[in-house]
Amino acid sequence: MGIPHVLAIPYPAQGHVLPLMELALRLVKNGIKVTFVNTEFDHKRVIESLSGEENVPDMMHLVSVPDGLESWEDRNDLGKLTKTIFRVMPAKLEALMEKMNESETDKITCLITDESMGWALEIAKKMGVRAVAFWPAAAALLALQLNIPKLIDDGIIDSSGTIMKKQMVQLSSTMLAVDSEHFLWASVGDATTQGIVFDAMLKNNRTLKMADWIIGNSSNELEASVFTLFPEMLPIGPLLASNRLGKSVGSYWPEDSDCLAWLDKQPLQSVIYVAFGSFTVFDQTQFQELALGLELTNMPFLWVVRHNLTAGKDSAYPKGFRDRIQGRGRLSSWAPQQQVLSHPSVACFLSHCGWNSTIEGVSNGVPFLCWPYFADQFTNRSYICDDWKVGLGLEKDGNGIIAQGEVKNKIEQLVTVKGYKERALDLKAKVMSSLREDGCSGKNFNSFVKWIKDD
Repeated sequence: MGIPHVLAIPYPAQGHVLPLMELALRLVKNGIKVTFVNTEFDHKRVIESLSGEENVPDMMHLVSVPDGLESWEDRNDLGKLTKTIFRVMPAKLEALMEKMNESETDKITCLITDESMGWALEIAKKMGVRAVAFWPAAAALLALQLNIPKLIDDGIIDSSGTIMKKQMVQLSSTMLAVDSEHFLWASVGDATTQGIVFDAMLKNNRTLKMADWIIGNSSNELEASVFTLFPEMLPIGPLLASNRLGKSVGSYWPEDSDCLAWLDKQPLQSVIYVAFGSFTVFDQTQFQELALGLELTNMPFLWVVRHNLTAGKDSAYPKGFRDRIQGRGRLSSWAPQQQVLSHPSVACFLSHCGWNSTIEGVSNGVPFLCWPYFADQFTNRSYICDDWKVGLGLEKDGNGIIAQGEVKNKIEQLVTVKGYKERALDLKAKVMSSLREDGCSGKNFNSFVKWIKDD
């Protein structure tokens, strides 16, 4: 037989594209050809962010299909995006695969899809292609999704996903307890969006049965109890470019690599790194409280201020803030996060707790200050603060604001109280060991590669 050819399709969001792209690059490194299918909108962003750098190897091909939305429509509206994807993309993907399969030497031998795009598993089975579901978030969340029927039977939610009882839910005595109000679908948008996402999850539960493998961007050392309870889910992570000794590919925005030179000039273990991912949005009051809190610490900080992090532009900053932090604070539009977190100058990570950011911080032994925004981020905060004990949460005041004093005090507590850094370094060592050839993630990944190559 020829070289195996994998088709990989992520859910079109930054936190989903990056880890699947990293998995694809690892497969290429192991002699497997990969065609990576983004939506047209995301494909354009990824290509532009590469800025002509030769980060995409010869055996990887980046292609696109329409997502069904106009270029000006809001892709942060998860309900609308999910609904449109389920309606439009299946036919587009099937047509792409049929065209590719016209070549005798370049046929698709395996499809790897984000579990959130479960309809792609149906297409693979229909076309006689082996199918793999990839879960880019914490495995505990997929375990909870698969237990939706039990949650309904127990009266915790109704058949539409509406929360009927506010309580902590544990699938087993050893697993992380999750607040029912923070269930994945209950933490996104309005009631309409929550209903669309819940319905999509039910469909994905059904299609997941068609997967030959279910693999996840996690580690047995991070979620041992989940993988014990659900042995069909195999961890192959953390999937980070630094572990591959390569560069990350798949960013939606050009990265400010100059911030690394700035970090080089800062003292060891002195810098607060602040980044909130691709979805978080602050109103002006909260944005200013955060800015003033960082200023109050008198510590150097690197703050990633995405162009749409707040509704305002430069005027959103407190008056005189930029002048007062000159030299001590650096503001960046988008940072090479894995390189930043591995830098010896970084003391702690003020994060929205997206799963990619979580495992990047863990893999570099960096303590967290947790500020979740939506979706899975509340569960990830629980892991960080309650289970692994490598971070602190931030509390809102009576007006629902995280005040500047709270930011300052928690940062000081995180960097001065003994234990957080030590536990973070200990967890890093355990997680990194799982990636070795004889580690759990290493063995799973090698078995997966062998399965792809065996026909």
